[in-house]
Amino acid sequence: MDGFLFQATIYLMAAVVAVPIAARLGLGSVLGYLLAGIVIGPVLGLVGNETEDLQHFAEFGVVMMLFIIGLELEPRTLWDMRHRLIGLGGAQIALTTLAVMAVAVVWMPWQTALAVGLIFSLSSTAIVLQTLSEKGLMQTQGGRSAFSVLLTQDIAVIPILALLPLLAIGGSHVIHPDGSIGAADDHGHATMSIVEGLPGWGVTLVTLGAVAVVILAGIYLIGPLFRFVHAARLRELYTAVALLIVIGIAFLMMLVGLSPALGTFLAGVVLANSEFRHQLETDIEPFKGLLLGLFFITVGAGINFTILFAAPGLIIGMAVAVMLLKGAILFLLGRAFKLRGKNLALFTLALAQAGEFGFVLVAFSRQTGVLPVEMSQTVLLAIAVTMLLTPLGFILYDVISRKLAEAGGDDAPDEIEEEGPVIIAGIGRFGQIVNRLVVSSGFKTVVLDHDPATIEVMRRFGMKGYFGDPSRPDILRAAGIDKARVLVAAMDDHAATTRLVEYARKLRPDLHIVARARDRTHVYQLYRAGADDIVREMFDSSLRAGRYVLENVGLTDYEAAEAEETFYHHDRRTMRELAELWDPEVPAHRNEEYIARSRELEKDLEAALMAQLAAHNRDVA
Repeated sequence: MDGFLFQATIYLMAAVVAVPIAARLGLGSVLGYLLAGIVIGPVLGLVGNETEDLQHFAEFGVVMMLFIIGLELEPRTLWDMRHRLIGLGGAQIALTTLAVMAVAVVWMPWQTALAVGLIFSLSSTAIVLQTLSEKGLMQTQGGRSAFSVLLTQDIAVIPILALLPLLAIGGSHVIHPDGSIGAADDHGHATMSIVEGLPGWGVTLVTLGAVAVVILAGIYLIGPLFRFVHAARLRELYTAVALLIVIGIAFLMMLVGLSPALGTFLAGVVLANSEFRHQLETDIEPFKGLLLGLFFITVGAGINFTILFAAPGLIIGMAVAVMLLKGAILFLLGRAFKLRGKNLALFTLALAQAGEFGFVLVAFSRQTGVLPVEMSQTVLLAIAVTMLLTPLGFILYDVISRKLAEAGGDDAPDEIEEEGPVIIAGIGRFGQIVNRLVVSSGFKTVVLDHDPATIEVMRRFGMKGYFGDPSRPDILRAAGIDKARVLVAAMDDHAATTRLVEYARKLRPDLHIVARARDRTHVYQLYRAGADDIVREMFDSSLRAGRYVLENVGLTDYEAAEAEETFYHHDRRTMRELAELWDPEVPAHRNEEYIARSRELEKDLEAALMAQLAAHNRDVA
């Protein structure tokens, strides 16, 4: 017990000290965790052999992370990603494997070279997704493409594990039912696998049945389970239910030989539209963060500097070569899939490393005899070095992004992958309030803005938004203008807002358009363009300020509120009448008919307010 408490104190203290320092220096939390592991492991020797066991435990943070990501993806969004999952992800794995194999086969048998290629083809789901989320880059086109590749890689781990034993050199090996590797005449131990001994078609049926169970449970059982737990009114039970869902699904996936991360991701997608989504996300998030942090620390603590210093040129050279080769393939694939500018840079730099699944595959390959012991240690260190260099790649991305922004060379719009009943064009001060109210009320929005900095800030706060000019027809169609129920035109550029309203009205006569107006003249322009509801950006706030003035010069709160209400309705009627008299070819101060009617309506307002106040005084008397 004392030893456990000592180790827990060391790991937590390392995280608490190193991560804030790294974040303050702009290095990111992942590099902070990795450096903390190096300090308490190879440098100070405070932790030792337990890091490998802890690493297997901490990898469950990846499972939780994929569950949370699944909660943020609706099934339709995942279906829209199918081309990148199959095409982009599959091509990355195949091309990287072949490229690494082509280089490695010069020094080793082709079976070993193929295994090394498969190992290096995978990237770090933990580091990449954590950093993308931390920097608010998950909703960018580059971030979504990187996520698609990572998800494909997670799926590919299963067939890779099945292929590796077939590449064994100098001996026949089998996978025992308990998952251990040995000679063909070894005897396995008891196992909890439910597919043991089944024929191929039986394994397929059981696997599909397990997936169906996850989907049906998400649809029909989670709701009643949460309502049952709610009756106890104990906050900790919600956390227990969230952990039960994730751990239970992970265990079920392991029973049928599937990736736990893949199973929990599927469950998250199923629950993305449920009313318990935010509750689940809130309960799982702290565990996910701590386990991922522990995983990164164990990676740093597990680096064997004795072997590294014995052959630094070989190991570091191998790591850099892998990242350059993999980066070149990613760059070409990104361009083929129409990634440009900073999205292409993000996609290339984010995935150039090897990943945590590489540790599993190296150990597996060593047990099956595919990799010699000495080579497996070299490959493990090369994987660790690439992971250690990955945060530097994200720092380089930040530099490239700033340079592109300064040069104005990154104006390619984001690829819009979802649709919603409400499209908000422009997310400045006006649009932000509209978006927050609508989303908080349970409705989905698609947010567009032409300013990449504004979209970047939104993503930092966890809100979705897409960079692109909302007045462009192709951007509007990609956002779902053909199916939307409401369009909010809230751009700062009043001329662009008017053009947007005109185009949307011609395209969709039935669409309800709410438009932000700069002033009275802009109101008239939007009225003729076809807007249904026109909101002057300063009108409501000015009206409320006027009510406060009335309350402090002698009117009661009720009288001030009545005056505000009367003014509001009179002004709306006035705007409609004057809009009919407004002539865009004649300035308002030279339009005699407009001026005359405006004076008449102003006198009507004064008379209405005075009459209302007099009537109130009579009632009081």
